[in-house]
Amino acid sequence: MILGRVIGEIHGTIKHRFYEGKRLLVIEKDNGDYLIAADSVGAGADERVLVLDEGNGARQVFDSKDGPVRSVVVGVVDDVYTD
Repeated sequence: MILGRVIGEIHGTIKHRFYEGKRLLVIEKDNGDYLIAADSVGAGADERVLVLDEGNGARQVFDSKDGPVRSVVVGVVDDVYTD
């Protein structure tokens, strides 16, 4: 799992049929890198999110056996507490 922040959204007119009706979000990780993840929870701009970055698990979230997806936003984070 990856903790990150939504910094953008990707739009495209031509895409694989798996992505029709799905939003693709640009997620900035805490180390400054970024990744692209399909949204499953309705996350919005500048929200902290939890990302599952593992293909089979991501496909299970979308109930797909062979969808071309690796990363999926699975939660919006309200607070982070560290000691």
